[in-house]
Amino acid sequence: MVRRNAPGFRPHPSARAQRGQRPRGRPRKTVDERDDGNRRRALILGAARLFRRQGFDATSTRDIAAAAGMQRGSPFYHFKTKQALLFAVMEEGMRSALERQRTVLAGMEGLDAQEQLRRLVRNHFEVLLGSGSDFYPVMLYEARSITPRQRATLSALKSEYEGVWDPVLRALHASGRLHAEVKLARLLVFGALNWSVQWFDRRKEASLDDLTSAALALFIGEIP
Repeated sequence: MVRRNAPGFRPHPSARAQRGQRPRGRPRKTVDERDDGNRRRALILGAARLFRRQGFDATSTRDIAAAAGMQRGSPFYHFKTKQALLFAVMEEGMRSALERQRTVLAGMEGLDAQEQLRRLVRNHFEVLLGSGSDFYPVMLYEARSITPRQRATLSALKSEYEGVWDPVLRALHASGRLHAEVKLARLLVFGALNWSVQWFDRRKEASLDDLTSAALALFIGEIP
């Protein structure tokens, strides 16, 4: 018979439960904790939409709370300031864009450089202009409203996102399809693609596939 105070003795889990002790391991989230996560997500989504349509300065915390179905002061339970919420929107946009791009990259093995560029461009248009695409444009046009440290964090994510285009552009340059120097070409490509958020209208005739074909014709002279 093992005495309870003997070295190495550990009570059975059921015995711990009977004594009201919590089992080891990460505790389960309560309903309120899970709801907090949902509310935080609702705030980020609502803020992204408003920041894109109205601009950061013109959007009040009251607007954001209303968009998320909350009381006026509720956003400050999740974010200390409106600026902190803006940074969360931007970071969410970059991380989401990176995740989408990784999925595209996983399906590009064995494709030639021209088709790889087509897929990268098409995906980027989806990031910019597709469903739920408010995050990335906010990052592009509201960067002046965040701190230098926050900009540095976003810059690192942006460099990771854009950097994977370099091997494709180098291959096109080596084959003679891309005539511009690769570094400048990447800057010009992203400048042209990103500007589409200023003029593209989903209600008009052009589709994202049409935009992709036009971009490839412009960048590497691909015949649609």
